[in-house]
Amino acid sequence: MSIKKILFLITAHILVLQLCAQDFTLSQFYEMPMLRNPAIAGIFTGDLRVQAAYRNQWASVTTPYKTMALSGELKKHVGFGDDYITIGLQVSNDVAGDLNFGVLQLLPAVNYMKSVNQGNGYLSAGFMAGLVQYKFDPTKATFNDQWQNGQFNPNNYSSQSFQSTSLSYFDASFGLAFSNTIEGTSTNYYTGIAYYHFNKPTSSLIGDDSKLLPRFVLNAGLSTPTGYSDNIYAYGDYIIQGGNNQTLLGLMYSHAMEESNEEGDKYAINIGGFYRWSDAFIPTVKLELRKISLGLSYDINVSKLTVASQTKGGFEITASYKSFLNIRNTSLYQSKCPKF
Repeated sequence: MSIKKILFLITAHILVLQLCAQDFTLSQFYEMPMLRNPAIAGIFTGDLRVQAAYRNQWASVTTPYKTMALSGELKKHVGFGDDYITIGLQVSNDVAGDLNFGVLQLLPAVNYMKSVNQGNGYLSAGFMAGLVQYKFDPTKATFNDQWQNGQFNPNNYSSQSFQSTSLSYFDASFGLAFSNTIEGTSTNYYTGIAYYHFNKPTSSLIGDDSKLLPRFVLNAGLSTPTGYSDNIYAYGDYIIQGGNNQTLLGLMYSHAMEESNEEGDKYAINIGGFYRWSDAFIPTVKLELRKISLGLSYDINVSKLTVASQTKGGFEITASYKSFLNIRNTSLYQSKCPKF
């Protein structure tokens, strides 16, 4: 093992102990609304949205940390007023380190959006709950008693054993949000607060009663036109978990290469950047191809891990599809609709 890799692993281990980080974070966090707040699911122009993300981190210095996520939202008009309900599903798989330590999430969600004024204001209450599984591959582990005469022998049986290599538990979260269009303008915004792991599930693989610490998230988003074909998008999250905190924020400038059609579809390019506080600068580009969009970002590491990473963090790609559906309660022809 190289000195560079050893330095990286030691530094990463110290930081994990200091930060008690328990939940993974995507750089393009705004593409996975249910991982930010169940109550902001459905705040988009359309009836259906499906999004996917893939993240590969630290490949230059150690076994890559890989994160894959898939989400789907179906929004429907309900009742005789301007209310909506969104049914969602969040699936995520995070795999880290030499032991392939994995966290698999399968989390259905529901969000009710209540019209609260004469404009486009909505108060949302969302709930998400489902199964989570931890697991690792013990065959990837190596132990001191596998060394003989100064040489490592992978065929030498180790006396070390594990009580369990996997754990499944039930996890639950909820959130509140308010979205609105500023009167007389085309500026949309939302704010929200979410409370994840409020049931404090046991999450230990070593037989003790260690609990998954609750996570509080404050959310904000803003969309405002700066010209006939241009828009500015702003996003921000502030996360508190286990006495520690993390801030993510940034801007995207969008230029449309054609006028939007009736459903809001267009060809556009979005360029911007985000900052994960004390961790990484994240240049980002996103292409909108009518109903499909593609995003690419790269983490430029600025944390204490730069000793080994040499600022090389990791890349992330996202894909999204959204559309209106040919159904009776579509939101396309409603006078009011949550959108962003």
